[in-house]
Amino acid sequence: MGLSRPQKPPSGVPTRWVSLFCIVSFFLGVLVVNRFWDPVEVEEEASSAQKHRRNEVHPMVICDKDVSVRTGNILSRVSQTRDVINTLEKTISSLERQLAAARAAKADTEEGSPMVTKSGTKDLNESRRVFFVMGIIMALRNRKRRNSIRETWMPQGEELKRLEKEKGIIIRFVIGHSSTPGGALDRAINAEEEQHKDFLHLVCSHFQSGPDLEIQNLRRIECFVWQNHIEGYHELSTKTQVYFFAVVAKWDADFYLKVDDDVHVNLGVVSSTLARHRHEPHVYIGCMKSGPVVAQKGIKYREPEYWKFGEGNKYFRHATGQIYAISKDLATYILVNRHILHRYANEDVSLGSWFIGLDVEHIDDRSLCCGTTPADCEWKAKSGNHCGASFDWSCSGICKSSVRMKEVHQRCGEGDQAIWDTSF
Repeated sequence: MGLSRPQKPPSGVPTRWVSLFCIVSFFLGVLVVNRFWDPVEVEEEASSAQKHRRNEVHPMVICDKDVSVRTGNILSRVSQTRDVINTLEKTISSLERQLAAARAAKADTEEGSPMVTKSGTKDLNESRRVFFVMGIIMALRNRKRRNSIRETWMPQGEELKRLEKEKGIIIRFVIGHSSTPGGALDRAINAEEEQHKDFLHLVCSHFQSGPDLEIQNLRRIECFVWQNHIEGYHELSTKTQVYFFAVVAKWDADFYLKVDDDVHVNLGVVSSTLARHRHEPHVYIGCMKSGPVVAQKGIKYREPEYWKFGEGNKYFRHATGQIYAISKDLATYILVNRHILHRYANEDVSLGSWFIGLDVEHIDDRSLCCGTTPADCEWKAKSGNHCGASFDWSCSGICKSSVRMKEVHQRCGEGDQAIWDTSF
């Protein structure tokens, strides 16, 4: 007789209803998600977050590129600015020279001009640009030296005019005035000038008042300088400064040269040398030298201001005074600043000192300082390599030049036709 367990009635939710509820919830969830969630936006947000994380990890990559671009732009602008500055400097220099020339030309039209040349030559500054102006610095009494040059390497008469017209080369003997103006020496000079018409006579006659106060003041200052210049060895620094002032105001040239009256010059060689540097604005050409400063009294080259050259007691590098050339910009600098440029006892030292601190290219050309011995200028002439200038170092020029200039010209000269065959 077995006993049976009693049956309990079923309780809770039936299984089929649970399954149905799950299915309905799934579809309801899909519907809600499709309506409110845009997968494209989510992808963009994810991509943005990923980029942000990369920027945090490698922040300098983009920065480096930006800095590189900005640096390139800055360097480009700096280069452009430098070009503009260089152009402005050249323009200013040209305007300063033109202003000085205009003032001098205006003063020259009135009585009392500080520049009087009795050669009868019209100011070329008003007509055309010339190649170079060569001033042969000499004393009034050295007529024999002048004649020795006229008879050798310097063209005369119509040939001198042709040289100016065809080659743009101006050559003049540069003289000041005597300590007794109007005396026998000055009368002899006037007669010589009338005959040869190859002088640049640095004199200053009396001036009268005019309507332009600026021109009056300019002329007074210039006349003060010129009237206080009297011929003499120890006045060469002043004469050189006045010479550059005069020629820059009178002629518009690429170069201005100073030559001593006891130096032999081959014009063709000098012209070719200058032509190589024609497009360089700040050149100073000559035989560059340096040496001890002479402090002892009674010596020809004594420098009273020797103490200014320091403990080393040596001069700075400068061109020897027998012959040198400077470009137009440097000559204009002397003209514009002539009132504040210091003059030492030796004129070549003075000129070199004026260019210290400036952006000047020193050209050391040894062909401008050959000796007159057969082993030097003569041997070079025979080999076809003529010197530009020759002299004797022992005499600071050709020894007894008024006698020996012709002999040196025969041995070392390039030939009278050389200057006409030279193209530049």
